[in-house]
Amino acid sequence: MAEKTIMLCCAAGMSTSLLVSKMQKAAESDGVDAEIFATAAADADAKLEEKHPDVLMLGPQVRYLEGQFKDKLSIPVEVINMQDYGMMNGEKVLQEALKLID
Repeated sequence: MAEKTIMLCCAAGMSTSLLVSKMQKAAESDGVDAEIFATAAADADAKLEEKHPDVLMLGPQVRYLEGQFKDKLSIPVEVINMQDYGMMNGEKVLQEALKLID
């Protein structure tokens, strides 16, 4: 089992899957043991139950869900910086997630 579990959530789970692969590459090159996965907003609750992530990162297109998740979760919840998301900057999003976990 990975040391840290990072969950990304977006509207359909498609756009974040590319970001996940970039984050995984960044984690490998930084020597970070992390499980990183993406899910659609509709499946978020089931994935939270199943995987128990350490942090939840929301795609900018589902930022409206931030308050709802913050109210019901005891883990950090953050909206991914729009520029980092648009540029698919896996390294920066990974670093932000790790900062929230520690």
